[in-house]
Amino acid sequence: MSTILQRVPLGFQWPTVDPFLFCVHHLDEYPIGNELLGPAASLDGREIGSDFEARDGWRMYHGHEVPGFPQHPHRGFETVTYVRQGLVDHSDSLGAAARYGRGDVQWLTAGSGIVHAEMFPLLESQRPNPAELFQIWVNLARADKMADPFFTMLWAEDIPHLIIDREGRRHGEITVIAGTLEGLAPPPPPPDSWASRVDSDLAIWHVVLQPGGSWIMPAATSTETVRMAYLFAGSGADFDQDRLLSATGAHVRSDRPVTVKADPDSPDEVQILILQGRPISEPVAQYGPFVMNDRAGIEQAFADYRQTGFGGWPWHRDDPTHGHEPLRFARRPDGLIETPSRSQEPAESG
Repeated sequence: MSTILQRVPLGFQWPTVDPFLFCVHHLDEYPIGNELLGPAASLDGREIGSDFEARDGWRMYHGHEVPGFPQHPHRGFETVTYVRQGLVDHSDSLGAAARYGRGDVQWLTAGSGIVHAEMFPLLESQRPNPAELFQIWVNLARADKMADPFFTMLWAEDIPHLIIDREGRRHGEITVIAGTLEGLAPPPPPPDSWASRVDSDLAIWHVVLQPGGSWIMPAATSTETVRMAYLFAGSGADFDQDRLLSATGAHVRSDRPVTVKADPDSPDEVQILILQGRPISEPVAQYGPFVMNDRAGIEQAFADYRQTGFGGWPWHRDDPTHGHEPLRFARRPDGLIETPSRSQEPAESG
């Protein structure tokens, strides 16, 4: 029986399955930055405010001066943002802020409603500012859709990595963002996340294999688990005897261990994102930034947003950035400051 059950080509937005709603891989070769933390390059010919064309290898997205996504609302699901290169400046309607990247993950439960901005500041003024990140949307169960908004920082220093060594040779490395793998457990997700349920079997693994390197992907813990593998870098890999080529996603069997082997003849490493989980199996109604269970829930989300603004926007502009220093930090709504190198402490006054 085939290990790969279905193949799908990877465009800008990758196809997902329940409990995942959305996955996109942002890869932008930004030039040097200017004093405003935007690109020191002409923006002529770009559709500013909605620039997704990757002209010259980068996009402004919805940004006008700084690339990124100025304030916008969410309700009813979660965003998981895994940043491999560059930095993201987060600001939200609760007054919280963060600058994170270089391997960090932010896991944000929108729940009953939050407005946030995600900007990509270009801090380097003497060299290019490459940026690479994944944003993954995870659905919330009906019982948790109106949970209080909450975000968790998974700092790179705290995220475990499984090193695959065999017979004195390095085969690869796996970043364990969610879901225990060979005894390695990442920091916990937010409390109302589907991933916080023991029986969700939710996992997010970033797999890097050297040419000819192999890894035995374990069987899922639930017979209901659905597993997707996205091969986004490298020429190809074998899943048991089934071949998966570059820029292709696959629905992969999860009921038994699967040997994943990178192409031995390629000079480049293979990179694969694994998303798996037990489906929530509830109706999904989505309209833009809101994900509920029915049309009435969507209409109520719009009505609530018009009336309350999900707490309003406490920032002086729609696209805040957090200065020219590269320090990674998170300031929570209660004023506590968190960084990768020190525990939480009260915010400084002023």
